[in-house]
Amino acid sequence: MESNSLAHIGKIDIEAFRKDLLDWFTAEQRQLPWREDSDPYKVWVSEIMLQQTRVDTVIPYFLHFINKFPTIEALASADEEEVLKAWEGLGYYSRARNLQSAVKEVRDTYGGIVPSEPVDIAKLKGVGPYTAGAILSIAYGRPEPAVDGNVMRVLSRILLIWDDIAKPSSRKIFEAAVRELISHDNPSYFNQALMELGALICTPTSPKCLLCPVREHCAAFHQGEQDTLPVKTKKKSVKRLQMGAVVLKTDNGNYLIHKRPSKGLLANLWEFPNVELDSFGSHRKQLEEFLRLEYNVEAKIDNGLLTKIEHVFSHLVWNIDVFTGSVKDISMISEELRAVEEEELVQFAFPVSHQKIWKSYKESCLKD
Repeated sequence: MESNSLAHIGKIDIEAFRKDLLDWFTAEQRQLPWREDSDPYKVWVSEIMLQQTRVDTVIPYFLHFINKFPTIEALASADEEEVLKAWEGLGYYSRARNLQSAVKEVRDTYGGIVPSEPVDIAKLKGVGPYTAGAILSIAYGRPEPAVDGNVMRVLSRILLIWDDIAKPSSRKIFEAAVRELISHDNPSYFNQALMELGALICTPTSPKCLLCPVREHCAAFHQGEQDTLPVKTKKKSVKRLQMGAVVLKTDNGNYLIHKRPSKGLLANLWEFPNVELDSFGSHRKQLEEFLRLEYNVEAKIDNGLLTKIEHVFSHLVWNIDVFTGSVKDISMISEELRAVEEEELVQFAFPVSHQKIWKSYKESCLKD
């Protein structure tokens, strides 16, 4: 279908649309901890956490994070291990590293005040157009667009926009639409209302049109296209890797863990020793050989699996066969491995997949 982009925007009563949307949000908005005030730092933290993560999941993380790092200075001065530990389980850990890096820049360059100018805030690491628009509008009352997936879905239906929202180039169309529609009196509520509408009413499937406060302004509803829009091409298929991991216990009751590289997937997080496996031969023997060659560890890996874990990234799936094992002599092992007491493990930030490995291991110990 041919794109008509913003042709429909001239057909709606913008003032009436704004009023209906803002009245609804004022009355119905969810009580969320980052909405208690408009502190730019708290808005920033919440928006970074909410990327690719559900609101219900974020709430306890946000409260814990702000309690631990209540100010720009507190986060900027914190040890990265401490920050990653506070982020543990949220995933997409580059968000936490970028946030801390940008916060340091705010401390050093802007005197600890989050910039209120679009050109300045856009320079901060990890702050893209959406996050910049959210901070500027919510914290500073600037009429800047904050366009995420929710907003694109809502506006594609209201304005009958047929451009593919999966294409980065389409964002400009939706940003232009928000600039036309946004309330200059209350840009904070306007942007939050569009997001809230997408999250609660104008959902990806089975939108609740009968409950929608702006249904009368919605071209897709009037033309019966609400289930067709938005146009969104499917992602490419993800790559699947067969992995093997092992919980290794030493003779004196310590456990061997490894820190991932400072760049790339799950950078700087801790994990149990693991390796990609091939489909030929014993997975247990492949792990033993890997440990010997990579870490100079002579391990005895137990027969049988502890568990199997599937961990899904946006572009990748790990299928992990998890084993247990023991090591007698660690005097010659590689410095890349660290032997830690069980009580110490809680101090290290592990990705979710390896938290699950440890949980399965502890449950198996209770059964024995």
